[in-house]
Amino acid sequence: MVEIIAGDRGKGKTRHLLDRIHEDVKSAAGDIIYIDKSQKHMYELTSRVRLINMADYTISSTDEFLGFLSGAISQNSDIEEIALDSFLTIAYIDSTEELTRAIEKLDVISEKFNIKFVLCISKDEVEMSESVKAKVVITL
Repeated sequence: MVEIIAGDRGKGKTRHLLDRIHEDVKSAAGDIIYIDKSQKHMYELTSRVRLINMADYTISSTDEFLGFLSGAISQNSDIEEIALDSFLTIAYIDSTEELTRAIEKLDVISEKFNIKFVLCISKDEVEMSESVKAKVVITL
């Protein structure tokens, strides 16, 4: 399952994502991973959540990011949820078509490995394709 928290920059998407992670970790049987563009929120996460700082890796395209994500999943079969903050930035997405394609691939990964993805996207819902809009759970 892919869920999206959408809205313009500075609207509080990250706060919603962090609150959601804190709630989900209480009942999680598996691992939760939080992927971001920096370590800024490291101290706001419980020790049960693994933070991955994408600035530590030499990723420069959407395909490389999706490959990195697949590699992380292949190394841990206990992953239950992956939270992706600043998704457009960390996944190098700059068009509606790229976003749609990336979400479609995340859907396939989600189904195959039973992992929930929660994404923060700094984009207004009206700028998204219909298939992506259908995954928006919070609009700010």
